[in-house]
Amino acid sequence: MATTAVSAAQAVAGPPPPPPAATPPAAPAATPAAAPATAQAAPAQAPSPPTPPAALAAPFPGGRAVRLHPVVLSSIVDSFERRNEGAARVIGTLLGTVDKHSVEVTNCFSVPHNESEDEVAVDMEFAKNMYELHKKVSPSEIILGWYATGHDITEHSVLIHEYYSREAHNPIHLTVDTSLQNGRMSIKAYVSTAMGVPGKTMGVMFTPLTVKYAYYDTERIGVDLIMKTCFSPNRVISLSSDLQQVGTASARIQDTLSTVLQYAEDVLSGKVAADNSVGRFLMDLINQVPKISPEDFETMLNSNINDLLMVTYLANLTQSQIALNEKILNL
Repeated sequence: MATTAVSAAQAVAGPPPPPPAATPPAAPAATPAAAPATAQAAPAQAPSPPTPPAALAAPFPGGRAVRLHPVVLSSIVDSFERRNEGAARVIGTLLGTVDKHSVEVTNCFSVPHNESEDEVAVDMEFAKNMYELHKKVSPSEIILGWYATGHDITEHSVLIHEYYSREAHNPIHLTVDTSLQNGRMSIKAYVSTAMGVPGKTMGVMFTPLTVKYAYYDTERIGVDLIMKTCFSPNRVISLSSDLQQVGTASARIQDTLSTVLQYAEDVLSGKVAADNSVGRFLMDLINQVPKISPEDFETMLNSNINDLLMVTYLANLTQSQIALNEKILNL
């Protein structure tokens, strides 16, 4: 297992300079006095490697906000639950997309590592192989940074962050408090800023970012299903049938229309001040609804429901025939 080992003493003095292009062997734990000497000798041994392509351009896009998807949090919690015995925390790589408007974290994977009071070792070869595999499935996703479970930033976090600085420019550091301090899971994001005297040993300061939550339609279905387990005594819930989902969606639409109608009536009666932005939004929404008579709409709806019922019946009939065939073959 190819790993990189760095000492906690170097975390206090600041991250070391980039290594040469060849992968160095695991370095032993250094003493506090040896850390500055290493930082001065490294530039004379070999030139610095070329800077990787920038993933997060400066200034930070999206107004220093990170859009986080639920599947990322689920993967982090799952990796923490499956951690090795005795491991205090887990770390991993954050993947996603970047444009001029936002930074969106859509995926992640855990990376094996070992920590002690004096040093931390990260399996860099495993991280590179996993990223190459992810690129074959999602070529648009790039490395945005890394995550760690816990509620605070440690000295080892500086050293791990320095490694990810070689993989992505201005990487994100995400912390997820799986210990549930104060009764909730605290989720925070940071970017690093160099600080210190020019020409001397530099340190790193982590500045916070705003975390916003985003989801695709498929993720919303899973999140809604997970939320229903909060009201179940045994934390177990079964999947809804197609008709139940149609009924739930129809009830949600009806509630939304009732809210809109109540707002319009309050504005007309003078109870609520009119908002031009809301009015324009409602006008655009109404213009998108096709003009169709109630009779034609009812006929079309009933026809689609009948088609859905027929498909559901045929699917259940096919499933029953397959199960019956397996029983006969096993006789």
